[in-house]
Amino acid sequence: MPRTIAVVGAGPAGLMAAAVLQSRGAQVHVFDAMPSVGRKFLLAGIGGLNLTHSEAMPGFLARYAQRAAALQPHVDAFGPDAVRAWALALGVKTFVGSSGRVFPTDLKAAPLLRAWLHRLRAGSHDDRDGKPPVQFHMRHRWLGWADDGATLRFEHAAGELSFAADATVLALGGASWSRLGSDGAWLPLLAARGVDIAPLRASNCGFDVAPTGAGRGGWSDHLRSRFAGEPVKPVAITAADSQGVAHRQQGEFVVTDTGIEGSLVYAFSAGLRDAIAAQGQATLTLDLLPQHTLEQVRAETRRPRGTRSLSTHLKSRLHLQGVKMGLLHELLSPAQMNDPDVLAGFIKALPLVVSAPRPLDEAISTAGGVRFEALDPNLMTTAVPGLFVAGEMLDWEAPTGGYLLTACLATGRAAGEGAAAWLAAR
Repeated sequence: MPRTIAVVGAGPAGLMAAAVLQSRGAQVHVFDAMPSVGRKFLLAGIGGLNLTHSEAMPGFLARYAQRAAALQPHVDAFGPDAVRAWALALGVKTFVGSSGRVFPTDLKAAPLLRAWLHRLRAGSHDDRDGKPPVQFHMRHRWLGWADDGATLRFEHAAGELSFAADATVLALGGASWSRLGSDGAWLPLLAARGVDIAPLRASNCGFDVAPTGAGRGGWSDHLRSRFAGEPVKPVAITAADSQGVAHRQQGEFVVTDTGIEGSLVYAFSAGLRDAIAAQGQATLTLDLLPQHTLEQVRAETRRPRGTRSLSTHLKSRLHLQGVKMGLLHELLSPAQMNDPDVLAGFIKALPLVVSAPRPLDEAISTAGGVRFEALDPNLMTTAVPGLFVAGEMLDWEAPTGGYLLTACLATGRAAGEGAAAWLAAR
C-alpha cells in the first residue's frame, strides 16, 4: 500500500517534491491556501519566466553567498542544466538570453505549469507509468498540528480538516507577496515545535532614500512629482556586498515615490540591507554615464557653454537629461553643480544614501527562515522527524536572474528524495 505524503505549498518547491515522491510510488496530497496552483510562479512569468542562469559553477553557487555550502549538494544534484532538461521533458524548450538568463522560448510560465500539473495529475512520470496521481486540495490553509503532534490541521470552506500523513514536506514560501500565499504564518507553528528559525528579512527589494535636505524626508516634492516611476538607464551602481566587498554592475533601476527599486538595485539589496541594519544607513554610488570615462565627462563639463544653460549644455554634449539631471539637482548643491570638475566627478560617482528597505511584503523574495543547522542533510527537521522543508522557507537568499527558482526546485527535489528515503528506511 502506498505511503501517504502531505506536501503543503503548491509552488515550484512543493510541486517538485510532489513529483519526486510520486515517482517513488507514494500517494501525494498537495495542500495550498490559494484557489489555484503556482500563483507566484505565474506572476513571475508575466515579464518572461526566468527559469535559471547559464553561469558556470562555481560562480553560480557563489550567488548564494553565506549559504552556498549548504545549498551546494542540492544544486549540484539539480542545477541549471538539469532545470533545462526538466523543462524540455515537459515539452518546453529554453534559450539563453544576452544576459545569460535562461527562459522558455515563448517566455511564458503557464504552458510549463500546465504540462507539469498534467503529469502530476495523470499519475505517470516519463517511463514510470501507473504511479498514483497527485491529489490537490486548494483553499486549504495549514493550521499546524493536532494535539497528538502528528496529525495535520487545515482550515477550508467546510470547516477544519484533519489529515494523517506518513511524512510531510513544507514548501510555504517566505513572507513576500502575501496576497499570493507566502505570508510567513508558518513561523510560530514551527518555532513552537523547536525548529530553529532565522528572522525573515526583505531580499531583492527596493529602498527608501535618506532625507535629501533640511526638513525633507526622502525625495523632494519636485523630484517625486517629476520623476517617480521613471527608469534610470544606462547606469552603473557600485556598492558593497554583505561581506563588505565592493562590486560594480551596470543596468537600470526605477525612481519611486520614496526611493529606488528595480533589477539593478536588487542585485545589491543584501549588502545594503545588512549595512542599514548595522549602521542605520547605506551608501551606493551611481555612475550616470557608464559609457563615458571621467576624462571624457570632464572635457565636456569644462567646455565653454556660452549663453546656454547648464542643463542644455549637458544634454547637448553628454546626452544627460531627464531623471539623471533630476538626481544631480536633487543630490548636489548649486556650488557643486557649477564647478565643472566637481560636477564631472559626481556624474561618474554620485553618492546616494538609503535609509530603509521597503516592507517585507513588497520584496521579490525573503532572507531568513528555517536554518540549515536545524535540518539533517536530507532537509528533515531534527526537532520533528518526518517533517521536511524546502524552497524559500529555508534560510538562504540569492539575486534575481534564475538563481531563486533553481534553488527552490533543487531543494524541493532534495526534500522529496529525503522524505522517500526516510520512509523507505522505516
